[in-house]
Amino acid sequence: MIERYTRPEMGAIWTEENKFKAWLEVEILACEAWAELGIIPKEDVKLLREKASFDVNRIYEIEQETRHDVVAFTRAVSETLGEERKWVHYGLTSTDVVDTALSYLLKQANDILLKDIENFVQILKEKAQEHKYTVMMGRTHGVHAEPTTFGLKLALWHEEMKRNLDRFKRAAEGVEYGKISGAVGTYANIDPFVEKYVCEKLGTKPAPISTQTLQRDRHAEYMAAIALVATSIEKFAVEIRGLQKSETREVEESFAKGQKGSSAMPHKRNPIGSENMTGLARVIRGYMVTAYENVPLWHERDISHSSAERIILPDATIALNYMLNRFGNIVKNLTVFPENMKRNMDRTQGLIYSQRVLLALIDTGMTREEAYDLVQPKAMEAWEKQVPFKGLVEAEEKITSRLTPEMIEDCFDYNYHLKGVDAIFDRLGL
Repeated sequence: MIERYTRPEMGAIWTEENKFKAWLEVEILACEAWAELGIIPKEDVKLLREKASFDVNRIYEIEQETRHDVVAFTRAVSETLGEERKWVHYGLTSTDVVDTALSYLLKQANDILLKDIENFVQILKEKAQEHKYTVMMGRTHGVHAEPTTFGLKLALWHEEMKRNLDRFKRAAEGVEYGKISGAVGTYANIDPFVEKYVCEKLGTKPAPISTQTLQRDRHAEYMAAIALVATSIEKFAVEIRGLQKSETREVEESFAKGQKGSSAMPHKRNPIGSENMTGLARVIRGYMVTAYENVPLWHERDISHSSAERIILPDATIALNYMLNRFGNIVKNLTVFPENMKRNMDRTQGLIYSQRVLLALIDTGMTREEAYDLVQPKAMEAWEKQVPFKGLVEAEEKITSRLTPEMIEDCFDYNYHLKGVDAIFDRLGL
């Protein structure tokens, strides 16, 4: 991932230096396990732990000859050792090291992402509570429907992110498995104890069964969970973008002192953070497709997934880490304009209360069809002539013969639409 979207803590996990450190740890832990089984002298394992090291540039140099990164790695490590070098990679195949180390790195990334998601859920909770009764226009098909509250919108996001948190936990657990089972997964040259020992020390679990590789349905599910989190963020961001339009201006991303919105137009205050979320979500969804393509490997393994995973797994976790933190700050510092929300509610001349009038007439004994055919023409007239709908209702004798002035007034009270807010928040535990 480019530096622009890389936060230091997550970026540090995916450096080449850290990857090779993880490989080395797997190698040394495997030797420790062999020592427990009495195969490798414990004195040699002690020397391996004390002396084994590597130089990244030396690994690259050797790889120019070997055309094999793991062979280059083991040779570079062996150059730092004495006679004990013979135990490096003992009984292992390359993917025993690569896949087990990858799971270890993913576990580190998952710890960060879980905290990020939990923090974002908390931000949404607090913002939803703050705007629980901030009334605004609900829109369906982009058209004014009925009143809702901004708090309900945020509560919806909060609940969705809780589902994402649960999904991510399951998917994260699915990739936190190692495998040290040999060339085709039969433990022909390795003892299952070695796998168990190494995984336990790394905080992962041994895969119940494997070939030369861990099966990539695990990683596909993982990428799908990441993509869903990113897509939810995009969904929320698109809503902010829509509500920040000049003609709407119900919310606005914070605008820092000295910030510029356009190189040409000094007046511009653009929702660039939310737009950024949309772009990064597109990238992550593309990575999800690649992860699915990685599932059908040939027979007991091929290497077609390797080149893709070197890109998609670091990039997706780095990008999601960035998205969760940046968008969390956007929501936390979002400027909300309640007065504009109420102003926009009145832009359709009271048409948003048409269902209340309809139901009030039905309550007096009208059939639904009769009431609908009576209310709709008045609503269309109000829209076409841009005159208050309430005035047309009050002027229609067929309506006033059934509804008193007090009943009509009650139909046009937006507070009626908020009566379920407390129940919804209670149900959500907010």
